[in-house]
Amino acid sequence: MAWIEEIDEDDANGELREIYADLRQHSRRISNVIKAHSLNPHAMRTHLDLYKHLLYGESALTRPERETLAVAVSAMNNDSYNITHHGEALSKYQADNAKLRRLLIDYEFLDLPDRTAKMLTYAVKLTTTPNEITAKDIEDLREAGFVEKEILDINLVTSYFNFLNRITMGLGVSLTDEDDGTQ
Repeated sequence: MAWIEEIDEDDANGELREIYADLRQHSRRISNVIKAHSLNPHAMRTHLDLYKHLLYGESALTRPERETLAVAVSAMNNDSYNITHHGEALSKYQADNAKLRRLLIDYEFLDLPDRTAKMLTYAVKLTTTPNEITAKDIEDLREAGFVEKEILDINLVTSYFNFLNRITMGLGVSLTDEDDGTQ
């Protein structure tokens, strides 16, 4: 649920009905953040395409790396909706749930490989002080072993989750009992 009007599946028609039917066919559920787009089906479809591409599509980053970025960015923005969704998804890849809980509090104190630490340092800086990003930040990623495509993907996933956090927090999108860590 969100603070704005939403169109339920039973009341949907046209493009929105098609999108809801497609979602039900593939994932069997419609998340609240997607339902918040129901007044603008074209934006909903475009958002879903971007989400699928960045989180599930071909990428130089692994799925766990992408979920780690999602959780870190959402934690920096204090977005409980996405912390819950993507924390659950990350826990499927992260055997140490205590480490995951610590990531939500302060990633800098984790015993992380240099590559992951540099990725998160960049993501947090892009989230909290984007105007302070410099060529040195990109060079730090290269020194950690990231190639150009990986650097672009780190930026895209980080930027996407900042965008998504503003949607969920700005529209008051809440979790429901059905929320299971997937969008």
